Amino acid sequence: MRFEDLKAYENVPVKHAVQNLLNTSGTNESLAAVKESTDYTALIKGDKEARKMFMQRQRQEEKDMNIAWINKMIYSDAVLQEKMTLFWHNHFACRAKNAYYAQQLNNIHRDNALGSFKTMLFQVAESPAMLQFLNNQQNQKNHPNENFAREVMELFTIGRGNYTETDVKESARAFTGYGFNKDGEFVMRKFLHDDGQKTFLGKTGNFNGEDIMNMLLEKRETAHFISNKLYKYLVNETPDPEHVNAMADVFYKADYEIKPLLEYIFTADWFYSDKNTGNLVKAPVEFLVGLSRQFYITYDRPEVLLQFQKVLGQVLFYPPNVAGWPGGRNWIDSSSLMYRLKIPSTLLSGGVIDFAGKSDPEDEAYLATVKNQQKFVDLRVQSIADWDKFLNVVPKNSPAAEIAGFLLEPKLNNSLINKINGLTDTKAMVIELMSTPEYQLC
Repeated sequence: MRFEDLKAYENVPVKHAVQNLLNTSGTNESLAAVKESTDYTALIKGDKEARKMFMQRQRQEEKDMNIAWINKMIYSDAVLQEKMTLFWHNHFACRAKNAYYAQQLNNIHRDNALGSFKTMLFQVAESPAMLQFLNNQQNQKNHPNENFAREVMELFTIGRGNYTETDVKESARAFTGYGFNKDGEFVMRKFLHDDGQKTFLGKTGNFNGEDIMNMLLEKRETAHFISNKLYKYLVNETPDPEHVNAMADVFYKADYEIKPLLEYIFTADWFYSDKNTGNLVKAPVEFLVGLSRQFYITYDRPEVLLQFQKVLGQVLFYPPNVAGWPGGRNWIDSSSLMYRLKIPSTLLSGGVIDFAGKSDPEDEAYLATVKNQQKFVDLRVQSIADWDKFLNVVPKNSPAAEIAGFLLEPKLNNSLINKINGLTDTKAMVIELMSTPEYQLC
């Protein structure tokens, strides 16, 4: 949140502030970095030069899409919508070889980020990106593939322990025939669908994929599973069972509408308790976006944002596996913390940062021109922070503790207060604050 936003809500009741937050989100335009689907299969079957061109085009589309989304997060006013899009991006974790398919799935998350989880689930189940990633394109009545059906239960809805291996096998039969064409359109291939009787979660019938998902949504365990995950994303890495149960009740009774659940969370007294304030480690993307938003940073070479993602361990559209990024304290290790503490002063002062072997092959040529292919390559970030704009919205002669209270979520300790009180230059003081471990928390 920017300083002026904080000031605008300073004397506004929490309920009104939350309503305004919800009302200003949900209006963001779709991501449109990739204009059309490429028939990569045809390209790969070509000669060596065609394959090389395919690889270059694929990498460029991935970069364009990544930068387009992180810029949307930085500059959009629909802050909550993008934050929730990031949550669903990890909940329905997927790596797509086709950038257009990945973009389709990202827009499904965005369109439904504050809407209906049920609608989103159904659309994800018909998305080429997910069907390809979880091998459902190969799921047919004579040779069922269980990958997609298993993850729908284990990771997307009711979670482990609430289904049997028989349920997996039977639901896989229900999803046979789900596929897509070369244009990235869902196709129900009836000739591959198993239309026999199936028994799933104690019920028997001629079920298809939609029936399976409806039965999963009927289970309160689904509302609880998602509420528990959302609690760890928004509130505390250690869920409070009582709070999660209350969230699940709201979510289930609202027929999986997401806005009522978020409104309940953001207006709950426990959301603002000391133990739930400044306790979450910022995800790398949230860290970069927050820093860029707060100081109106522009980048002469936006690709550096992709480089930062690689260094910090969270590259958009490239989760580690189908379970997504584990998050929480897993974001921090000795290497990533070193970079995190250095990044604010680098971005805010247009400095140099050492990416020490973190570059990908396509960046090597660029980096080599900077420092003659030395083992550890420094890259000038070429960022411009609008300090005038930032300082103009900070009331003159604001106490150091007030500025620190805005920039840092955790309560200030005495040693930090004494340290910043000795700084007379506001800019130097701000950079000092942004370079503390406390700034890594939200």
